[in-house]
Amino acid sequence: MISEYTFQIKSKGVTMTALLAKATALALVQHPVVNSSCRDGKSFTYNSHINIAVAVAIDGGLITPVLQDADKIDIYSLSRKLKNLVDKARAKQLHPNEYSTATFTMFNLRMFGVDRFDAILPPGTGAIMAVGASQPTLVGTKDGRIGLKTQMQVNVTADHRVIYGADFLDSSHH
Repeated sequence: MISEYTFQIKSKGVTMTALLAKATALALVQHPVVNSSCRDGKSFTYNSHINIAVAVAIDGGLITPVLQDADKIDIYSLSRKLKNLVDKARAKQLHPNEYSTATFTMFNLRMFGVDRFDAILPPGTGAIMAVGASQPTLVGTKDGRIGLKTQMQVNVTADHRVIYGADFLDSSHH
């Protein structure tokens, strides 16, 4: 069912990066501690907005344009906004508020064929997610057989002053 939905919206120009950003934003609504940050080194802040930064390669480096309020924007508008931000980033025309207001960062290297990596946490954010390329993988099926599924590796690096590993496993204390 998810793959049918993905095909339907991808056929309308929605990118996988936009899908991942939207899914991440919706997960952060459910787990606000992962969207928090420790900016002063002592106390942490629950961010009132979910602003997803998406790493973009540009000449001479990397920049992270921000999809502001990504949880509140529909997937089609989010995808268009991401394309616009990427174009502006590559033309070096981003305004400071378009790259400095992130509450969570997503680094997607799937298009380069990188299947797994760890991302370095940017200062001022609580977590960053590293998304690798999807690959066919042998898995056990519900009926006890072996099947082939397409899977991707996703790693999260978190500031443990704010976010504990258990925050990713158990949401009962939120």
